[in-house]
Amino acid sequence: MTAPAHPIVFRPILDRLREAGHETEVTARDYAQTLPLLERLGIPYRAVGEHGGASRTRKLTALLRRTLSMRRLGRSGFDLAVAHGSNDLALAAATLRIPAVNMFDYEWATQQHQIGCRLARRVMTPDRIPPERLRRYGVGPSKLAQFPGLKEEYYLSDFEPDPAVLERLSLDTSRVLVVVRPPPDVSLYHRRSNRLFPQVLDLLGHRDDVQAVVIPRTEAQRAYVRALALPSVVVPGGAVDAQSLIALADLVISAGGTMNREAVALGTPVYTTYGGRLGGVDEALMREGRLRPLADPRAIEISKRSVTWGPTRRDPALLASMITEAVA
Repeated sequence: MTAPAHPIVFRPILDRLREAGHETEVTARDYAQTLPLLERLGIPYRAVGEHGGASRTRKLTALLRRTLSMRRLGRSGFDLAVAHGSNDLALAAATLRIPAVNMFDYEWATQQHQIGCRLARRVMTPDRIPPERLRRYGVGPSKLAQFPGLKEEYYLSDFEPDPAVLERLSLDTSRVLVVVRPPPDVSLYHRRSNRLFPQVLDLLGHRDDVQAVVIPRTEAQRAYVRALALPSVVVPGGAVDAQSLIALADLVISAGGTMNREAVALGTPVYTTYGGRLGGVDEALMREGRLRPLADPRAIEISKRSVTWGPTRRDPALLASMITEAVA
């Protein structure tokens, strides 16, 4: 687990693997809310290293340290390594000759995929990513396994929103509730400055009919938004039940792919301010009108949602079986 989305993604998969009689061990990188989310979900884990920050040199140093730690752990004997785009696990597994499964749903993280895909025995992606885009990473038909729909539709298959999240954050439900996710500032594939984010904050933060909940990725982002002292913006002090917030919100505005797709899966209107190259999943969602690109904050339709909540659900047992097939 190397990012906050991963505990959410793997929770039902881990359940299905254990129900099938497999033994599992979870490792996690100390980055953003990854460890707090594992604790909130009750998933036992072993902490292995931390994020290297924005510097390429520090990223590489941190990757090597985590790889060495993972390799020491892997010597105790494993049959399979599984991650959602974790290169330290891929490198450690390759040196120990352990088969690896590499999952992801964004195909343009080029540096990451050049390592993870080439070292993996199986690469798993949504079927909305054109297979020809993955050939540059050494992924041919024999290595690629694609699943229908969005990964979010699988891990939210048993989800029911908890209305208590609104009370815990002291939110005024009479106002338009907007969930906002900042851009991934430290991601190599998102180097371009995202000017939209501060513009969106300024617009929402000064409207009396809006209550905007900003879910930051890092403590630096948390401090930045709080320092703006915008009257209509709420910044939680730590990890929150973001999925319940999204399901109960009137609108989501996010620069991150996972939260965009969670909103789609949960039936909440969503705008994307992502400034990088669009992947096949987002391209398909835009064609279908389920994800709206945002270029100007003045174009945001701000209103209470009248549509009844209705998620799309898929069985995570399919993902678990696709993973274990890598050692069949």
